[in-house]
Amino acid sequence: MHESLLFTALMVGFLGGVHCLGMCSGVVGTLSFNLRPEVQLSLWRMFPYQLAYNLGRVTSYALIGALFGWLGHTVTSLATFLPAQQALQIFAGAFMLALGLYVAGIWNGVVVVEKLGTFIWKRLQPVVSKMTSVRTIPQAWLYGMIWGWLPCGLVYSMVIMAISAGGALQGAAVMIAFGLGTMPNLLLMGSFAFFFTRLSRNQRVRRAAGFLIMLMGAWQIWLAVSVHVS
Repeated sequence: MHESLLFTALMVGFLGGVHCLGMCSGVVGTLSFNLRPEVQLSLWRMFPYQLAYNLGRVTSYALIGALFGWLGHTVTSLATFLPAQQALQIFAGAFMLALGLYVAGIWNGVVVVEKLGTFIWKRLQPVVSKMTSVRTIPQAWLYGMIWGWLPCGLVYSMVIMAISAGGALQGAAVMIAFGLGTMPNLLLMGSFAFFFTRLSRNQRVRRAAGFLIMLMGAWQIWLAVSVHVS
């Protein structure tokens, strides 16, 4: 079951890239703009900073996954473990169905969940505003860690999956897999912002990605139910 969670998290991160490109394009643009002028003029010199940004973001995801994986394991240990874990996995799959509709531009119910994270983000914005210029790779990594707390329905769907993963290490692994899945899109976004922003707004691309995410959610529900039946 755990391998299927990791694969699903990786694929949702990759397929959800069209949502990331639309939502995070402003953030990526700001991060690139904050680099020194001589770095901005070279794609090769910019790449280590973009990589550090994204590794910082994945670091935050891992911490979030470890926390919620531990919480999920603590709660399910108070009940019969397997049925509770199955229920959480079914819930995560159902949320992914809603997420797929959101990415496809069909239903925006996930926006309500995203708004729950604005409380934390408002507390972090003053820190972001002070980081007006990124001079070093460690600064870029730290900026990326803050970026990882940006309210996002994709992240929240994976947090629910991390809760059902079975422990802190498993939850962290799920979020790392998800973060790695998002990296190709966002790394390319940092260098080719105009092209990928247009791609993220293409309705056919969004519909295809949303449909595939719904398939992944349905697969997770089927896995949970089939274990119960067997």
